[in-house]
Amino acid sequence: MAGTTAVLVAYSLLAVLVTVKSGSVDEHAHRARSITRENGGAPEREKNPQFWNNMAKNSIQDALRIQRSHNMKIAKNVVMFLGDGMGVVTVTSARILKGQNAGNPGEETVLTMDTLPHVALSKTYNIDAQTPDSAATATAYLCGVKAAYATVGVDGRAWNKDCSSSKGAEVQSILALAESAGKSTGVVTTARMTHATPAATYAHSASREWEADRDLSPEAVQNDCKDIATQLVDDNPGIEVLLGGGRRNFHTGTDPEYPDDPGSNGVRSDGRNLVQDWLVGKTSARYVWNGTDFRTVNPQTTDYLLGLFEPSHMKYMTDRDDSPSEEPTLAEMTRTAIQILQKNRNGFFLLVEGGRIDHGHHDGKAVKALTEAVAFDDAIKVGKDMLNLEETLIIVTADHGHTVSFGGWDTARGSPVFGKLDPDYFVESEGVNLVPDGKPYTAIQYGTGPGYNISAPREDITNVDTAHPDYLQQSAVPTVVESHGAEDVAIFADGPMAHLFHGVHEQNYIAHVMKYAACLGEYAEDCDREERVASGTARGSFSTAAVLSSIFLQLVWWL
Repeated sequence: MAGTTAVLVAYSLLAVLVTVKSGSVDEHAHRARSITRENGGAPEREKNPQFWNNMAKNSIQDALRIQRSHNMKIAKNVVMFLGDGMGVVTVTSARILKGQNAGNPGEETVLTMDTLPHVALSKTYNIDAQTPDSAATATAYLCGVKAAYATVGVDGRAWNKDCSSSKGAEVQSILALAESAGKSTGVVTTARMTHATPAATYAHSASREWEADRDLSPEAVQNDCKDIATQLVDDNPGIEVLLGGGRRNFHTGTDPEYPDDPGSNGVRSDGRNLVQDWLVGKTSARYVWNGTDFRTVNPQTTDYLLGLFEPSHMKYMTDRDDSPSEEPTLAEMTRTAIQILQKNRNGFFLLVEGGRIDHGHHDGKAVKALTEAVAFDDAIKVGKDMLNLEETLIIVTADHGHTVSFGGWDTARGSPVFGKLDPDYFVESEGVNLVPDGKPYTAIQYGTGPGYNISAPREDITNVDTAHPDYLQQSAVPTVVESHGAEDVAIFADGPMAHLFHGVHEQNYIAHVMKYAACLGEYAEDCDREERVASGTARGSFSTAAVLSSIFLQLVWWL
């Protein structure tokens, strides 16, 4: 017993020290390898086959309960959590990081998204691109149609940077349909509010780059295409909650937070202050741009809230401090958004984006990307804890992955997720030289990115702090920024109609499930409108057959 306790204590100490300087990380990584080898590679309880048998039996019982109790009710609320760039590798490594931050080995950790019972895969390609971008993918999962690379809120007839091609190609998002149905709506993001993902909820543009009027091409101006920020304010005044970054696209002149930095100034060329224009005609409305003001917002007396916390994207979590004025976390913004939106008896739609996961990967800085992924999972927990899943459909997914990989020889259980691997282990123990250059390497690497040293052999990182937020992971191909991946991404779901996620889907299918679950758009006729949505009743004649089929299958199972 004492030996088991010693193993678990050592694991905990290892994980707590993950973020210390590289010498300590390396020392504890070596200690983790020693511990696991001396003890058969696992905590004592995991050596007992009954541990795994009981876990599997419990999982089967959970699966059977889920199978027998599909939620066929109308979704009063729909909340979509979108991890930008959160491929499966990111989910796995963030899971371990979250566990190690809590003092555990990490691999056994359960993310909040892991607890959602229905899981599927989404194919992410654009109609003209094998490796997708975030605008066309957002058009797919929010508007229900696949589209061309870098276009947003338009169908496949529109092409990138061709304003005239977008005329008549506009498609409605799930947010727009929810607004039309009398629901409240909101968008929460750590990226700019006019960035690709949030833009797909309200804008129609042949180019995701047309965020402010100064960005429009001459052809776009000639053909009367509007910039994305203008579309938000002029064409979508009913969105109740908008929280994120990107205030430079909404005004001209000096930024209130960084008055001495010309690069933070507003970029509009039309002289408009879109923040003031957004406030016009609204009652119980507030605009905030810093953490202090945000934390004074009373959701019960606020019906409209616009928060723009940075000139561009919001800060990485690794770059923040604990001061009261620090900008809000994604979890904080999610909580406030739900508190405001849930006052509507008709329900609401909310998009929550962890936008900076993607940016950390593009920078080649895995510490920043995975820290953002953990913060994103914290926001999911807030939503799940606050909402009644009998009437709320929750979906967690990603728009695309990245070229990040996670693994390598000699990755012992509990190894620091940002630690280094010993290249000499197999030479010493197996007599096989699997790392010919004899240099240590990290378990997390990139296929492309700025971490490639093209002017010399592979860098020796023996004395490098690989747990530092600005450490550049080594990459195989030198690129200015790391690129997206083309692989499928995961879909996690719970709530009404969540069981419709069941296999490998085209990405646009996600929007259709949300519309079907909430009786919006072309699926409105599938609902029994004589029944009160608030009562959580099942569907009308269309779903009756599905219910009878489900009952029949249950009887077969019991027999």
